[in-house]
Amino acid sequence: MDVEAWTCPAPLRDRPRVVMGHGGGGALSAELVQQIFAPAFGGEVLAQMGDAAVFSLGGARLAFSTDSYVVRPLFFPGGSIGDLAVNGTVNDLAMSGARAAYLSCGFILEEGVELDVVTRVSEALGAAARTAGVEVATGDTKVVEAGHGDGIYINTSGIGLVPAGVDLRPQRVVPGDVVIVSGAIGVHGVAIMSVREGLEFGVEIKSDCAALGGLVDAMLAVTPDLHVLRDPTRGGLAASLNEIAAASGTGVVIRERDVPVPPAVANACAILGLDPMYIANEGKLVAFVPREHADAILDAMRAHPLGADSVIIGEAVEAHAGMVVARTGLGGTRVVDLPIGEQLPRIC
Repeated sequence: MDVEAWTCPAPLRDRPRVVMGHGGGGALSAELVQQIFAPAFGGEVLAQMGDAAVFSLGGARLAFSTDSYVVRPLFFPGGSIGDLAVNGTVNDLAMSGARAAYLSCGFILEEGVELDVVTRVSEALGAAARTAGVEVATGDTKVVEAGHGDGIYINTSGIGLVPAGVDLRPQRVVPGDVVIVSGAIGVHGVAIMSVREGLEFGVEIKSDCAALGGLVDAMLAVTPDLHVLRDPTRGGLAASLNEIAAASGTGVVIRERDVPVPPAVANACAILGLDPMYIANEGKLVAFVPREHADAILDAMRAHPLGADSVIIGEAVEAHAGMVVARTGLGGTRVVDLPIGEQLPRIC
């Protein structure tokens, strides 16, 4: 038996080289940021570690975010890398309460990619920007040798204004806060996997890719006193809940049966041995809100097309600070831990 030839699906934490799990939004990603990038870059704004940096400049309160997109395949049910490049960055800004205004866009093209493909991606990106109400104001293009770029990679950065009185950050979460998710989870990741691997689940699963700025505006119209918002992309809902619990120093309890998982996603995950809690989303948000405003916020979310299936799934508690637990349908509890790597790489 050749023990040296064994491999582990979960990458070891002490590896001296980058592994795919470092890009998964879980514990390995956090270690990369905390042990390498943060000490090298420093700075008070970076220390916020939010989806977007919030700072004051020239009397205005701004949010600024950047993200890179390496999804494979470039086109999938419900969207494309162009849609993701807009919606992902707009949503990062929205999670700080900002109204996105301008984007930059950088294309890294692989030598040999068809110009028709570049055109389709560009048109999708432009249409998504118009739908989101933002303008692509500047950009850049680079070309790399064949075999080094996987077709198209895109980077977008965005900037927007944060309204007065809005302060969204995990440190504001307190025990008693209500946890709301804006709809069905796991759809995007399973949609990507179905076309990438040629799998069929009896029904087409479309990505939930969408810009959430309008939904956030509807929530803020109820009260600016939302505590924190996150869009659970890489690492899924589990990663977002764990990050908020750790940063706020509270525990989080969710009711597993209340977490909205579509039957098609549940069936796909059951077949493949995946947990929907860790599957990426691109058009959903999770909110921690004061209990006294929870019902009104939930009503406002359900009145918006992108929040029609919003539901309360749990609350923040004093117990087990920094930990997320789920109450199961059988009356027990289980720990919902931060993922180490990523169940489905290259999904955004």
